[in-house]
Amino acid sequence: MGYDLVVFDNDGVLVDSEPISNRLLAAYLTELGHPTTYEESVRDYMGSAMHRIHEVIEERSGRRLPAEFDDTFHARVFAAFERELEAVAGAADVLKRLAAAGVPYCVASSGSHRRIRVGHRKTGLDVWFPDEIVFSAEDVGRGKPAPDLFLHAAERMGVAPERCLVVEDSRLGVQAAVAAGMDVYGFTAMTPEAKLTGATGFFRAMDELPAILGL
Repeated sequence: MGYDLVVFDNDGVLVDSEPISNRLLAAYLTELGHPTTYEESVRDYMGSAMHRIHEVIEERSGRRLPAEFDDTFHARVFAAFERELEAVAGAADVLKRLAAAGVPYCVASSGSHRRIRVGHRKTGLDVWFPDEIVFSAEDVGRGKPAPDLFLHAAERMGVAPERCLVVEDSRLGVQAAVAAGMDVYGFTAMTPEAKLTGATGFFRAMDELPAILGL
């Protein structure tokens, strides 16, 4: 394989959480007086850390979200995860192949460590991700589209950025990977290629990824 590390985004790449979380985010923002459709939530917030939601809302409305926003939103999301969340089809097989081939991999997510762990436990992907290869936007000062999280993951894994391949499904995530100097393949199951500007390549189904990785 032409890379020394595969860095996976989590939401929408490993776990099929984006439809759930964006539905709930749009509803909660609307409830708080910031009318937001599901499509607008996907467009504006998919792939971003929580702090960016606060920043965008304040910039647009001049009003801050309530102090309890994050806790309330996460409580709603985690409850929905327990009812509905599934792994992205084919994700477990890709991880199995990487492990069998001895190819290092990790996850670098805009979500909190708790969100990552809740999702992995519910979908059974936790067996592939010990703590030392799980990285969150909580670990750095700025989330995606800043490159900080991907650079942090590469440093902790002991791999130069140019030897990393990122797997992403969001515009902000692709921007972050490019800014980090990493190749990035855009997963287009939910996001059209045209919105993943800068990606090295694209794939629509997870069962296409092993061939891209040379597994």
